[in-house]
Amino acid sequence: MKSIKNTVAVTALILVSFGSFAQSVTASASTLDSAEAKIAAQAHKAGASYKITGARVDNGAYVSAELIK
Repeated sequence: MKSIKNTVAVTALILVSFGSFAQSVTASASTLDSAEAKIAAQAHKAGASYKITGARVDNGAYVSAELIK
């Protein structure tokens, strides 16, 4: 019974930690550099680093990233 409680507690902590450390953000601008600068500003405001997960250029530049605390 004690091991089941421990397993449930560890699983809950793992799920909470993943949810609290990763956050997806997006930005758009006229150039990729300025869109990335917006992502960097969002990360700085959140006190996090970031990892770009996608980017595209159509009539503007669009960047998506994951904030990592």
